[in-house]
Amino acid sequence: MVNAETISVADSGDIVAVRQAVRRQAVSISLSLVDQTKIVTAASELARNMVLYGGGGEVTLELLEDGVRRGLRVQFTDSGPGIPDIDLAMRDGFTTGRGMGLGLGGAKRLVNEFEIESAPGKGTRVTIIRWR
Repeated sequence: MVNAETISVADSGDIVAVRQAVRRQAVSISLSLVDQTKIVTAASELARNMVLYGGGGEVTLELLEDGVRRGLRVQFTDSGPGIPDIDLAMRDGFTTGRGMGLGLGGAKRLVNEFEIESAPGKGTRVTIIRWR
């Protein structure tokens, strides 16, 4: 870990702050414009889910170095109700709200690494990484 930044997320205005921070960190490690857009889009969707379904939480950004590779890890942690069936929630088209149901699966497709941990009553933690 080279650098870490944590952002409290409680409402839609904080989602903008997450997007800006992710873009700034992605630029700092010279991700291509396409890769910047992918990780910013994934982060925006995950932060939005955290506000809508998890009651808000924290987003932590960390710059990574692995040999010659550099990357950006973004972790979303909430203390909300949790996800009872992660496999179902990851399916395109599944939604508990009014969205299109592309959030979690779509975010996973936009990054190199995706991990989700959740249980009813225990909240949710989603970690994404985009490598350069």
